Amino acid sequence: MAARASTFLALLVCLSTTALIRAEDPYLFFTWNVTYGTISPLGVPQQGILINNQFPGPNINSTTNNNIVINVFNNLDEPLLFSWNGIQHRKNSWQDGMPGTSCPILPGTNYTYHFQVKDQIGSYFYFPSTAFHKAAGGFGGLRVNSRLLIPVPFADPEDDYTVLIGDWYTTDHKVLRNVLDNGRSINRPDGVLINGKSGKGADKNEPLFSMKPGKTYRYRICNVGIKSTLNFRIQGHPMKLVEMDGSHVVQNTYESLDIHVGQCYSVLVTADQEPRDYYMIASSRFIKESTNATGFIRYEGSSAPASPVLPEAPTSLIWSLNQFRSFRWNLTASAARPNPQGSYHYGGINITRTIKIVNSASRVDGKLRYAINGVSHTNPETPLKLAEYFQVPEKVFKYNQIVDEPTTENDTKIIVSPNVLNATFRDFIEIIFENHEKSMQSYHLDGYSFFAVAIEAGKWTPEKRKNYNLLDAVSRHTIQVYPGTWAAIMLTFDNAGMWNLRSNLWEKYYLGQQMYFSVLSPARSLRDEYNIPDNFTMCGLVKDLPKPAPYTI
Repeated sequence: MAARASTFLALLVCLSTTALIRAEDPYLFFTWNVTYGTISPLGVPQQGILINNQFPGPNINSTTNNNIVINVFNNLDEPLLFSWNGIQHRKNSWQDGMPGTSCPILPGTNYTYHFQVKDQIGSYFYFPSTAFHKAAGGFGGLRVNSRLLIPVPFADPEDDYTVLIGDWYTTDHKVLRNVLDNGRSINRPDGVLINGKSGKGADKNEPLFSMKPGKTYRYRICNVGIKSTLNFRIQGHPMKLVEMDGSHVVQNTYESLDIHVGQCYSVLVTADQEPRDYYMIASSRFIKESTNATGFIRYEGSSAPASPVLPEAPTSLIWSLNQFRSFRWNLTASAARPNPQGSYHYGGINITRTIKIVNSASRVDGKLRYAINGVSHTNPETPLKLAEYFQVPEKVFKYNQIVDEPTTENDTKIIVSPNVLNATFRDFIEIIFENHEKSMQSYHLDGYSFFAVAIEAGKWTPEKRKNYNLLDAVSRHTIQVYPGTWAAIMLTFDNAGMWNLRSNLWEKYYLGQQMYFSVLSPARSLRDEYNIPDNFTMCGLVKDLPKPAPYTI
């Protein structure tokens, strides 16, 4: 009888363990071999960064709450990090892959990222965040599909395509980096790519995508470039916008879309035209000499060539600004959870702090630097997050070197220093971006999505709040700021960690136009932030220090 009881108890333990294992969210495992390789996307052989011999890198196809595990082998001759544009890493800035949060993966070594796409859906991408590597490749698509039980506000498409558009230089990334290190600006990009191709090379007669007549397809379009806003359009086919930076949007139809650096849009396209080939075009905006890339979509069963007459891109800034104002959050659609997006009433929350961000450029010791509120960020040898976690920040950086309301002096006088601003956990914040420069600006905030409530010409004043969209502004992670305009965003700092705010224009990012928000939970609890991973690489001042006591519940 005792033996039977023991067997029964063992069976119960086994069943409960199995249930626990099955209850855990699924894991996706990847191994990446990162190498240099010769590529010729604009017809000029050059050194590119490949992942598993692919340029662009492989797509990551995941579903809400999946655990993503990526073992990265760095076979370059330089330290390397990867970051995940738009993935929020809830409670886990350890996996954000920015120089302020992580020690780099040294040449000849490997590191395993492990993060969860918690409570997110939508279209994203990854990229190398170190040493101007992004100008050589190493980027790829990252999609987060909705769970089967969560309704999506459109019918399942026939297929789901990733379209990575971006400007491109034929100059080696090390040469470009050397130009910047010597205090000079890099020239305009040499061209534009669509999925690593320009439409002008030997493979120009090969279709990028195919469509069956009468069927509807989803295209996820991300601007992975380093400088240029791009206008995207498909010959003869309107695009129904359905998702933007991880949010379902009101489904308006557009002939073309301005996609700024770092942004991702999802559109539905129906193959309802005469069966033949049709061009898709990505062309640069807001520069004097526009360049473009083309690729074509082939209707299955057809061999008729595409018309050589390409649809023209818009030319004015006002057109782009009006398009931004047409974007609306879909209040009734579910996102990652069953409740509608609009159940979060951000417009009724009291603002506890207003931070104005002003970008500027000047020279320091004769060299070009870009700054936020007069501080040009530089990365110390010890990552900011590690210095903070090991409680030695005063040996690495100084908090709050910028103020919430910059003065005109901050436009011309620049200091070079790590730029870290304290933010109070769970405060509801308003951030104003003012662009006093003559070129486009695009800002991205890691760890969060925010409500893009306004863009207007001139300078911001508190009276401008009456023009905010406090009902259905799109929740997103990247916002453009046109020359001579301001943009306002609102968000709750509810994700503890060290989070990078940066210009997506890579020359400006590299030369200091970035900063970090330190968001600390006073409880120092696992409810708010995860402990440092066991496999985390140590470097700098903390390399040989004992680990602090871990957080507990």
